Amino acid sequence: MNSNAPLLVVVDAANVVGSVPDGWWRDRKGAAERLRDRLASDGVPGVAAAGPVEIVLVVEGAARGVEPVAGVRVESAPGSGDDHIVEVVASAGDRSVLVITADRELRRRVAELGAEVTGPRSVRP
Repeated sequence: MNSNAPLLVVVDAANVVGSVPDGWWRDRKGAAERLRDRLASDGVPGVAAAGPVEIVLVVEGAARGVEPVAGVRVESAPGSGDDHIVEVVASAGDRSVLVITADRELRRRVAELGAEVTGPRSVRP
């Protein structure tokens, strides 16, 4: 792994937002924006202490169009959010990657590419 490159943290917005039944389904874009803002202000607890971090929030469906903010790059998946996350991980080269999702199939797919995986609780209040 490239120890000079910042850790790439890829967040599965739909999965993280959907992990808490707080009414997110009424405003998927707003829920993704709240997650983005929390990531921008709080980062990923326990990860930032290890060194520089680049956070990528992958949104899909009704949450497409969420704008990036300082500290969080937002990518709107043109189709499946899971497929786009796999593409982001695959294009990371020799960087260390952490994917945040609870989706079992996605966890398997990104782990095969060498990414570490943790669940939504790592970024949810």
